[in-house]
Amino acid sequence: MKVYSIEIPIIGKNQILQNIPKIVLLATCTALTILTVIPHYFPLLGYPSFLLRISSTSIPSSSTSFGDVVANPMSTVMRSSKKCDLFRGEWVRNPDAPYYTNTTCWAIHEHQNCMKYGRPNMDFTKWRWKPDECELPIFNPEQFLELLRGKSLAFVGDSVARNQMQSLICLLSKVEYPVDVSYTSDVEFKRWLYPSYNFTMAIFWAPFLVKTREIDPNGSTKNGIFHLYLDEFDEDWTTQIGEFDHVIMSAGHWFFRPSMFYENGHVVGCNYCHDKNFTELGFNYSYRKAFETAFKAINSLEKFKGITFLRTFAPSHFENGTWDQGGNCVRTRPFRSNETRLDGMNLGLYMTQMEEFRVAEREGMNKFRLLDTTQAMLLRPDGHPSSYGHRQEENVTLYNDCVHWCLPGPIDTWNDFLLEMLKRE
Repeated sequence: MKVYSIEIPIIGKNQILQNIPKIVLLATCTALTILTVIPHYFPLLGYPSFLLRISSTSIPSSSTSFGDVVANPMSTVMRSSKKCDLFRGEWVRNPDAPYYTNTTCWAIHEHQNCMKYGRPNMDFTKWRWKPDECELPIFNPEQFLELLRGKSLAFVGDSVARNQMQSLICLLSKVEYPVDVSYTSDVEFKRWLYPSYNFTMAIFWAPFLVKTREIDPNGSTKNGIFHLYLDEFDEDWTTQIGEFDHVIMSAGHWFFRPSMFYENGHVVGCNYCHDKNFTELGFNYSYRKAFETAFKAINSLEKFKGITFLRTFAPSHFENGTWDQGGNCVRTRPFRSNETRLDGMNLGLYMTQMEEFRVAEREGMNKFRLLDTTQAMLLRPDGHPSSYGHRQEENVTLYNDCVHWCLPGPIDTWNDFLLEMLKRE
């Protein structure tokens, strides 16, 4: 199964209580129940800073002055763990960044090479993530490689997963560059070995996570209809993942594409198929089913004793139009957490991931961890390539890219998260 394309989404951003003791007691009990149960099943509701605050109508322009951020003391509300929550915080200035450039790292994909293609404002590289109650250490390449000496790490997902892997290669390049030990010439299934540490890293191309068939297997379908077998494993990765010690799984924007849905070998519906003979089930249906099947695949591996990280959905930032109607991302600074919130389609996808993650945790014997990048990346509309994924004078038909992330850039923080989580293990 091969599905290639630049990953651009197909759709755009489109009581007064009486003073009666019994009722007061009932209301109090109900509130305590909600505060106890809801965060367990819907952890995002513990994120008041970007879910429950201001609507997008109050977002300031990119010219608004920002400066250093002061952490919000109210963000500790509803925290259930005594450990610092890495994923709630703000972006603060970091004059020491970036820690590599396009001239020191060869692993940067052309479409994310914003420095090479002349992005005029490089201020987006000068920020780091500051959790509300602690410090998140800047990535230490020696420590990472020593921690994973003799081990292996696999990325399973789409081109944003590859984006993170290339960030990791660049961050590690201060210590060592890897050797290509791929078993195939297919660029979407690469393996890299760090000889001095016997550490292996791999990428498995699986934009839908489940078995997928292209309409035209001999050519790129671009925006054609994909056939998704939502209850069948994608054997391109599920047959090999058992040999790895750590797996980072993710999926996102490909689910917006027109697709047919199959279960038990039969068509059950579609997404944007524009055919009255089929039920329009929407991308949320396939997104949930795909994660359900992917988690089942991992839990079915009897010999797999590793740790699976779910890297959560990273929102795109198209403004003033959809991806194919002139939408762009031209802001030059991060949002603060009280300047935007997760809602609509992005909220739905995030909640779906969280719900299926919790089910997998309860039903499986394997270790699952949450690499929750959603809030941090919601706040970074300034970190995308936009039109700087190619030479400005080139006559190309690429759309503005507000899905992927410039390298170096805010996606490097995902590997700060990863290292800190591995240290906590």
